[in-house]
Amino acid sequence: MRYHSPTSFTDAAGIAAGASGLTRFLAGGTDVLVQMRAGMVQPDDLIDLKKIPGVSEITPTDDGGWRIGVAVPGIALGAHAGLKGDWPGVVEGMELVGSTQIQGRATLVGNLCNGSPAADSVPGLVAAGATVEITGPDGTRTMSVEEIPAGPGKTNLGKGELISAILLPARGQHGGDAYLRFIPRTEMDIAVVGCAVNLTLDGDKVKSARIALGAVAPTVILVPEAAEAIIGTTLDDDAIAALEAAARGAAKPISDKRGTTEFRVDVAGVLAKRAARIAYARAKGEQA
Repeated sequence: MRYHSPTSFTDAAGIAAGASGLTRFLAGGTDVLVQMRAGMVQPDDLIDLKKIPGVSEITPTDDGGWRIGVAVPGIALGAHAGLKGDWPGVVEGMELVGSTQIQGRATLVGNLCNGSPAADSVPGLVAAGATVEITGPDGTRTMSVEEIPAGPGKTNLGKGELISAILLPARGQHGGDAYLRFIPRTEMDIAVVGCAVNLTLDGDKVKSARIALGAVAPTVILVPEAAEAIIGTTLDDDAIAALEAAARGAAKPISDKRGTTEFRVDVAGVLAKRAARIAYARAKGEQA
């Protein structure tokens, strides 16, 4: 195995583009190092990104949003008052990844690129409308978070491409988001279903919304029909019923040891309802 520690994303992309075997990037390492020790993955080239300037920083952007470095650990997200104030749903999704020890290393980018349909941090990013900055042999481009996963363990990144930052949009006024999951145990388990809701209000009515589901399809999915069910409403009982139905209709899960198809479909509706109510309360300033 060849170990690399580039000092720029351009150099990292160049190394990856020129590699002929299996390549892995190292940011937090909570996925790739475990996979290596278990013999699941044996990279020919391991590219450590931690020496690149800015990878461990959370910085505000000119438009009022946030830029999150690829090596920012989960524990730093929860400790950042500004980010948590704007996007509590994004932060609480990442805070559910692993133990306290894992939180000290695990990153949003790693959780995204691992390609798990049940990744806890991804639905919140999708619901928030987050994008990623991608550096590759042909320069830099941006892509929406929901376009990155291609299936379990796979991404849509090209040869030599890597994510160089996560970009969250400006929160704006009268907005709120939330993430909820169902797991068999009280902690440190893989989501049976996850749901994130992001919405903005105009008075008491929902002006805009984005709703994402996890662990109910080969990738985390955005559900426009669920958003449409609550836009223009005050999240009354009829809107909630329509939201639940839309979430259940979009869920196409498999049955496995963690839950049956029927159970997961039902839970998708329940979590969508609960997460929407939390996001609505946060948008009105009634809940932290």
